[in-house]
Amino acid sequence: MNSVEAMLAGSVMGLSPREIELLAVIIVAVILIVSDALRPDVVALIVLLVLGLTGVLSQDQALSGFSRPAVITIIGLFVITAALERAGIVQWLADRLARMSGTSELRATAVFLLAGAFLSLFMNNIAAGAVLLPAAVSVARQRNIPSSRLLMPLAYGTLLGGMATFFTTANIIVSGSLQSQGQPPLTMLQFLPSGGAMVLTGGLYMMLAGRNMLPRRESVGRTMLARTDLAKTYQLAERLWEVTVLPESPLVRQHLSDTLIGAKLGLTIMAIWHGREARIPPAPSDVLHANDILLVLGREERIRQLEAMGTSIGRDGHQNASPHKLPVGLTEVVIAPRSPAIGRTLKELRHRSKFGLTTVALWRAGRSYRTDVGDFPLQAGDALLMVGTPDRVRLLAEEPGYIVLDQPPAGIVSPTVQAIAAFTITVAVISLAATGLVPTAESMIAGGTLLVLIGCLSMEEAYRSVDWKAVVLIGGMLPIGTALEVTGLAEKIGNAFLVGLAPAGSLALIAGLYLFSVLLTQVMGGQVTALVVGPIAVSAAIHLGINPAAVGVAVAMACSAAFLTPFAHPVNMLMMGPGGYTSRDFLRVGFGMTVVCFLTLVVVMRFFWGIR
Repeated sequence: MNSVEAMLAGSVMGLSPREIELLAVIIVAVILIVSDALRPDVVALIVLLVLGLTGVLSQDQALSGFSRPAVITIIGLFVITAALERAGIVQWLADRLARMSGTSELRATAVFLLAGAFLSLFMNNIAAGAVLLPAAVSVARQRNIPSSRLLMPLAYGTLLGGMATFFTTANIIVSGSLQSQGQPPLTMLQFLPSGGAMVLTGGLYMMLAGRNMLPRRESVGRTMLARTDLAKTYQLAERLWEVTVLPESPLVRQHLSDTLIGAKLGLTIMAIWHGREARIPPAPSDVLHANDILLVLGREERIRQLEAMGTSIGRDGHQNASPHKLPVGLTEVVIAPRSPAIGRTLKELRHRSKFGLTTVALWRAGRSYRTDVGDFPLQAGDALLMVGTPDRVRLLAEEPGYIVLDQPPAGIVSPTVQAIAAFTITVAVISLAATGLVPTAESMIAGGTLLVLIGCLSMEEAYRSVDWKAVVLIGGMLPIGTALEVTGLAEKIGNAFLVGLAPAGSLALIAGLYLFSVLLTQVMGGQVTALVVGPIAVSAAIHLGINPAAVGVAVAMACSAAFLTPFAHPVNMLMMGPGGYTSRDFLRVGFGMTVVCFLTLVVVMRFFWGIR
């Protein structure tokens, strides 16, 4: 080890008590977030309190995160995205893009990958994925293409597009880290060339190699015309039974809610036949009569318990209902990432009484659940299979937080004057921010305010459009960056990277920081990775004489490289249920995408940024 390396190694090993305390806070916070022991926003508030109460930071420093330009920019971006959606301009664009998909799978894949990248340039990645998801499922159905062939390219397209724009949460956070250390903030013009190269090479990889590794599974998002596929995907036939109410049964003349069949046995009654009349789905107030036939979903051992209630099971224990004879209208609904239903059960939401829909199955993380579905706390990306009439489905589609996949595609309509005004305002504020004529935070807030003033959304809707969990997480965790700088820990960790990578030069250091950030992103998400690694990377760049903007762009883009696991980014989770994906699918396809993006980064850093 030479003298420089020895000095650097000594500085890393010689941590002060305050630096050890800060390092412990960061490690514990990351463990709590990754393990889901506490909500990330709660962890952020605890971090803020600990840093302030222990004296690592002053009170003003501990609370400064909520006044940072990065937080204000993110709030404004949420409002602008919501206004564009409510004005119909995003849906109009999505419909136009969907109609460009042609008849071939190759062309449809390319269109949705590029559509995701395009919409992510000026709106939140999750919102871009959510608005394109129903269109992709609709195109898959019309072209007889498995949804699994389109949805992962769509998710990856939004992630690649997020690398090419300033308006991605991780990019905004890293830019804030630069500002807090006295450096100029990042701009759109710095991300566009670097991220544009990522979109190009990542897109080529997906079209030439990645698409050949995509699973070819039956779409989970089929309509009633293809309900056999839905029944097969959710494995309904294994647990679908006909139950006849015998004349001597104590269930006769009881209201359905009084029978406690669902509450006691966890069974789902999908339909009731009374003579020639069918109730699909039945209401809790429906009265059972002798010789009524119930279509019941549940496990055999629970179904058999109905025999003690004076019923006859229409199929023996080794024979299943034929899926092509399902007499019900099946619809699939995905829980959106910021849905108010997250964390609550269908029973708590009184879903059946409110919407008149019966949920018969849930698809989560590659697995179908068909028993006690009403007791599952809902998660983002859950796909629910529901039974109900079209008017009830349309009612649910109007509820925020639910994405109905089999709504009939609407015809292309001309944008309204309000929609055109909303689009014009958005382009104007993004242009002002990109060119640096107006600071980004002020530009985003001005855009959101103007959109409220012209009536694209009310102030109450603007408040509801903001993901306050993300705001609290970012505002609470940003002081970690300040603490890393104040204590000198950021410089020492940066020096630790230099000890191992110094012989290979500055380009190797940036590549190492990029790979380190990519790995962290897979387990704790891009936002948290940007909050933790951003200050360290910027501090290391400043002290080692490397272009801080180049390092910032590299780390920010790494936080969007969430290709290896479905849990690395909410847009991946959004596609899991409708695409029927497993974690292995993301690892198989995403590994090549990760390698391609890394190689692209090395080329971009060398030839565009001049890093050697």
